[in-house]
Amino acid sequence: MVDLNNALVSFILTGYAGFTTSAGYVGPNFRVDHDISLLVPEIWCRMRVHERDPEFLKANGCLENVSDFCLDGRTVLASRLGYRITPLFAERFLGRIFETPAAVFTEEMLRPEKQDIVQFAAGVDAIVEAQARVARQYFEDGSVEAACPPLKALLHIMANGSYQGKGVDDADLRRLFTREYLMDSDWYGERLRTKQGRDIALWTRHVGALERFRAAGDGLRGVDIDSRLAEACRQLARVSGHGYLKELTGTIGADPFFGMS
Repeated sequence: MVDLNNALVSFILTGYAGFTTSAGYVGPNFRVDHDISLLVPEIWCRMRVHERDPEFLKANGCLENVSDFCLDGRTVLASRLGYRITPLFAERFLGRIFETPAAVFTEEMLRPEKQDIVQFAAGVDAIVEAQARVARQYFEDGSVEAACPPLKALLHIMANGSYQGKGVDDADLRRLFTREYLMDSDWYGERLRTKQGRDIALWTRHVGALERFRAAGDGLRGVDIDSRLAEACRQLARVSGHGYLKELTGTIGADPFFGMS
């Protein structure tokens, strides 16, 4: 859970956009292996920085959200797939590599439900089932209690479909994943204070070790113990000060291991 917390916090702080590529098959009719995984970096390096921003891509019709739909009287949670590239994306950006980009990413590849809606639904069901199975493991061992608030909400949705009665599209829930919320939250402040405490303990150990080494008189040729001790004391004073929390703002801090034995 610590690694998951750290990863999510770093993604939110840096505004990292999680883009993924298909491998194996796109629908039942197109086998792609890792061809798309190799192609997409070529496309990405030909896109300007602002063009790789998901908000820019959504606003300009280059990304579309996959919506839930009904099939045989039940709801297929296709929204779990997030956003996907559109024919306009292919035309605008694959056109920087290919003369006829529509022949590379056809309509049926971009929207695989048009190949076979039943098989598409079965694929979505398999994804939803796998997400629920993985999420439930965190509830079974109790580690969900160590999850930071946005991750805990996500695990609840994966396992049970909602969190405190809210679905994945709820504005309050989605706000948990914004940088503004994270920076102002008490739990992020706790991460920074935890990091400060651990840095204080680290430099305290360094100072103690250097003092014991100097007191023992086992000097090493060419090693200036006094200057190293002075620097360690300076660092200890720095990390112990109130200003150090400001230095840490914007970093991932340290996980306090809440709820973990």
